[in-house]
Amino acid sequence: MYDMRTEKPLPLLIVMLLRHMGSVLGVCMCMFFLFSCSESVSYSTNTSDKIAFSEDTVSFDTLISTIGSATKTISVYNRNKDALRITHVRLGQGLSSPFRVNVDGQYLYGGAGEDFEIRKNDSIVVRIEVTPPEVGSDEISTFSDVLSFCLESGIVQNVVLKAGAIDAYIVHGLFIDSDSTLYVDKPYVIYDSLVVHPNVKLTLLPGTRLLFHDGVSLEVYGTVDAEGTLDKPVVFRGDRLDHMFDYLLYDNTPNRWEGINLHRGSKDNSFVNCDIHSGSYGIICDSTNVEDNLLYIENTIIHNLGGDGLRLNNCTAQVVNSQISNTLGTCVYIFGGAYQFLHCTIAQFYPFDADRGDALYIANQVDGKYRDLYYSYFINCVITGYGDDVIMGSIVEGQDYTCDYLFHHCYLNTVVSEDTTRFSHIIYDTEEQPLCGSDNFQTFDTHNFIYDFTPDSLSTIRNLADTIYVGEFIFDRLGRSRLADEAPDAGCYEYVKP
Repeated sequence: MYDMRTEKPLPLLIVMLLRHMGSVLGVCMCMFFLFSCSESVSYSTNTSDKIAFSEDTVSFDTLISTIGSATKTISVYNRNKDALRITHVRLGQGLSSPFRVNVDGQYLYGGAGEDFEIRKNDSIVVRIEVTPPEVGSDEISTFSDVLSFCLESGIVQNVVLKAGAIDAYIVHGLFIDSDSTLYVDKPYVIYDSLVVHPNVKLTLLPGTRLLFHDGVSLEVYGTVDAEGTLDKPVVFRGDRLDHMFDYLLYDNTPNRWEGINLHRGSKDNSFVNCDIHSGSYGIICDSTNVEDNLLYIENTIIHNLGGDGLRLNNCTAQVVNSQISNTLGTCVYIFGGAYQFLHCTIAQFYPFDADRGDALYIANQVDGKYRDLYYSYFINCVITGYGDDVIMGSIVEGQDYTCDYLFHHCYLNTVVSEDTTRFSHIIYDTEEQPLCGSDNFQTFDTHNFIYDFTPDSLSTIRNLADTIYVGEFIFDRLGRSRLADEAPDAGCYEYVKP
């Protein structure tokens, strides 16, 4: 735009517009244009005039050292009657700061920038990122800096920047081609995929943490032996440690990574005291051999997934004292094979989509294909979820088909069965019970995505289990004794009186 204080083409512009408009309206518009362009901007140097920030502290969630954060944005407001000049904006640590800042479209090279202005009742945007250096410890370290805004009046105002970080092993395409044990001193952030070759064992000790990047999976052609403890579980999760929203961690959402695939030829896999969550699926087993034990699961959580939780295709597996819950697909999907579930909680309360799968699907026929279901036993289990019936299947029986399944001393959300041989000592999850559905459990906070499937004191899940089958599993998944009251509870959690 031309300024009448320095150039003289504006009168000519007015004449040209008048010729075309030929009206009083045209004259008025041109006069408004003339005076608007000639209006000067007044900049305050009054020390009482200050800027305001949408946030005076910018805090980042815990990050992986050497990996950059997402961008955070704040606004800087001028609510005064005059414009303000900001002579410079600086990071307190300058070049050595782990933070990066862009102010009103200008990147602060060397951690400093000059000559910004904010018109009256206007604002500018500041964008901030951080790449924390290596911590040198297995503990979370914190980093901070101060972003200073110096006004033309000499007033200095600050925004505090904070971040936390942990060190990790960053690996791209980890291939296990000989018997190996991973370190436990810091987590692994895995890009590409983690592949266990045939006839090779990968051992995961208590406290091992595997953080998978988006789209990355664990592919097992050999054996995985993951043996955690109650205090130090083996963790399989996504690599996002930050929040999606203030109330929601990425870690509490599904599809942060892929999942675990146990391929044909794999055998003797063990997951004890493990935490598998936030993937597109949990564990998928593919086998044509039911003679070898493919999978053993104990004291493990498989939770919050964008597909199936545990998919068992014509294999052999034993699942004990474990929770499989909240999946967009089916929590437990069985097609042929031989299985035993003891003291398990299979709960389908997936919160992100009403078109969720079943808690349990059991079949020996799928899409015209048949697999013998040699046995599938559910003993002292809880199988429930949203809906009137969360147990489905496709069963074909006859002299040419093997099909043996049993529910014994279980709490089930399904249609009442007249078959008391296969459905023995069952309590059905209906409105006739003192509590039904999610009310059966002590903590069910869907807003904060906190689920504790311990039975409520009034739930008929309590004292339902058959003591004969408790055996060596006298402690529930959290280490609480099942023999401390009248009788053990169904599911993987035992009620304990406060």
